[in-house]
Amino acid sequence: MSNEIVGVIGIGILLVLILLRAPVGLSLLLIGFTGYSYLTRWDVGLAQLGMQTFNVASSYVLSVMPLFILMGMILSYSGLGKDLFDGVDRWFGHVRGGLAMATIGASAIFSAISGSANATTATVARVTLPEMKRYGYNPGLAASSVAAGGTLGILIPPSVALILYGVLTMEPIGPLLIAGLVPGILCMIVFILTIYFQVRKNPLLAPRSLAKASMRDQLKSLIPIWPFFLIFFISVGGIYFGIFTPTEAAGVGAFSAFIYTVLTKRLNWKKMKEAFDESARLTAMIFIILIGASLFGSFLAITKIPSTLSSLVAGLDVSPYVVLAMILGLYLILGLFLEGIAIQVLTLPIVYPLIISLGFDGVWFAVMMVMMINIGLLTPPLGVLCYIIHGIDKTIPLEQIFKSVIPMLISMILITILFIIFPQIITFLPNLMQ
Repeated sequence: MSNEIVGVIGIGILLVLILLRAPVGLSLLLIGFTGYSYLTRWDVGLAQLGMQTFNVASSYVLSVMPLFILMGMILSYSGLGKDLFDGVDRWFGHVRGGLAMATIGASAIFSAISGSANATTATVARVTLPEMKRYGYNPGLAASSVAAGGTLGILIPPSVALILYGVLTMEPIGPLLIAGLVPGILCMIVFILTIYFQVRKNPLLAPRSLAKASMRDQLKSLIPIWPFFLIFFISVGGIYFGIFTPTEAAGVGAFSAFIYTVLTKRLNWKKMKEAFDESARLTAMIFIILIGASLFGSFLAITKIPSTLSSLVAGLDVSPYVVLAMILGLYLILGLFLEGIAIQVLTLPIVYPLIISLGFDGVWFAVMMVMMINIGLLTPPLGVLCYIIHGIDKTIPLEQIFKSVIPMLISMILITILFIIFPQIITFLPNLMQ
């Protein structure tokens, strides 16, 4: 068999394993090692396995990931999620649909803590769903606001998905993190506007408006959460202004979060231990995936599939935007069945060289890819965030959740089109760093 045929077979087996819910990292290791060894020799495959494991585990660039994860876990276990929602609620709760809007706002802020869509959705849902239910909000609107807010978790820095993209493509992580800031804020605004127009069209979705809090209460609500903003601006602002490297910024953020929770006594020893334990488990899982992805990428490189595909597309007499639309459509389809990390490690070794050969910006495409993954997070049959919400509040039917997120999905598709027409929305902040 030719190398290309072996590569296609390997990709097919990997896809089957992932669909069967086999661990992504182990699946990548198995296919990468077997395929590489088959095309070379078994001793060469073993040497490549050892080399890739050492290169990933000893990479200084990758140290940014466990540090940002640790920062997020410490702040998450400190109970900051409830304070964030209460603070945003004091400012917007009096508007019709204000609790749902506050949910979007709290999700956006918490996203900058966790860097994870799943963690953002689970934390915010536990806090906000009971409150919206208590005030008579439509369950579908409540669920859709939590789900839409959760998608901000892998867009607003520090985003684990964007860091992973940088590792897999060798794009600089600092600009990638900054690139997600404006799109994340824009998505937050559009989600809030979507809720506003929904409740204006059908006031029964949010039948009650809360009394407006006084300016004193509004300002008072900022007291418990101002340290978070300080930590965020020190770490992310430090990256933007060139004060810190991404790894240094992550270290400063994690240490600041630790000092903050200790001084305010927000974490007891048990919760601190849980935060460290979960950080270690999540980091280990991601590193296994990265080692597997690195070995799988080496396997694909010797099959020559990425270079062959790039040459084939370059020879087509079609607009690069036609190819881009096909790639984004592929991501949309994959998002219906696979999780974001699996999509990245499966496709980027092939898609990224193709995108660069078409003349598109690698940092810009990172945000476009995340947008497609986010749409998949809300779309059946997988719709991970919808299942998380249903798992937290089983009184909301899963069918109602999927139906209620349709307006949010439409908004996300429109935002994605806007990013294609005006790529400067994504790239202007990273370009200013250069």
